Amino acid sequence: MTLRLVVLCLALMLGVSPTLAGAALPTTSVAAVPTAHSLQALRDAVRSGGPGKDGIPAIDRPRFESAAQADAWLDPGDKVIGYHHDGVARAYPQRILVWHEIVNDVVAGEPISVTYCPLTGSALGFLRGDSELGVSGRLLNSNLVMYDRATDSEWPQLLGMAISGPLEGHGLEPRRLVWTSWKAWKTRHPESQVLSQDTGYVRNYRRDPYGGYNPVDGYYLPDSGRLFPVMAEDDRLSPKAMVLAFHNEQEAAAVELSALRRAGLLRLELGGRHYLVIHDPGLDTGWVFLDPQRREISRAGLSFGPEGVSGPGIDDLEPVQAFQVMWFAWVGLHPGTHLISEDGAR
Repeated sequence: MTLRLVVLCLALMLGVSPTLAGAALPTTSVAAVPTAHSLQALRDAVRSGGPGKDGIPAIDRPRFESAAQADAWLDPGDKVIGYHHDGVARAYPQRILVWHEIVNDVVAGEPISVTYCPLTGSALGFLRGDSELGVSGRLLNSNLVMYDRATDSEWPQLLGMAISGPLEGHGLEPRRLVWTSWKAWKTRHPESQVLSQDTGYVRNYRRDPYGGYNPVDGYYLPDSGRLFPVMAEDDRLSPKAMVLAFHNEQEAAAVELSALRRAGLLRLELGGRHYLVIHDPGLDTGWVFLDPQRREISRAGLSFGPEGVSGPGIDDLEPVQAFQVMWFAWVGLHPGTHLISEDGAR
């Protein structure tokens, strides 16, 4: 064990922040993730995904181009992962991320790791401090297991929590990413920068090894099979139905995207707290807010812009980290998830 890791472990034992200990790590606090599985059970369920550690190479020196330049090779219906922070908008095309899964970037001075797991259809952003995240080559419930290069701790993407290593039990600070089409993102953010195909690696960015989203094909088809076993199954939805997922310290929730589109605005109670979920028709995603007073909100008064959704009654509500993911992957980690589907709450 290196001297740096010894200092880090001592700091954690003494309850000192890893950042204050000089380790400059991408963590903020002990994680509060509701899961029926113990850390040992999670570790035991991790398995090889095929490629070894860094066999899927993260992009550590991303290059960007303008939206006009990207129009030459991106179709309007191509999927992108969007991020907006402090006036800077960036799009990370799925056709590039499927080959790399992680981009270690700096956006408006903020170091961030943009992460994408093709097998679970999930895109999540995390603050990374002075460290970087890499692809371990291992999976949990088909989901990407990341590692941080400062301590080699392992982090399943959907948990955002280290399940092994010096930072076990600690959580990454999340940042909201948006899974949408290139046309929708460019309409909302015409000044957006776009991750360039000039990644430093030789990959066929015109081909997705799993299938495709434009149109939907191969592994991404709703009725196609999984490639790896899961810790729990739940047939309330088709395994690959897309849901908007979030959690608090006690419970987890998932909203079927088709149900959210139809309703436009939904309310639910989770772990004794009240939440407001609003569909964004431009980006075809959802925004979640903690709504303790259960305010009267009208969709007619809402507007959708670069910062997301705004309007009377919600501008001072606390936003909640949420993301889109395939149902089987979410419920495998959070059995008993509170679900709102086309058939109602169940």
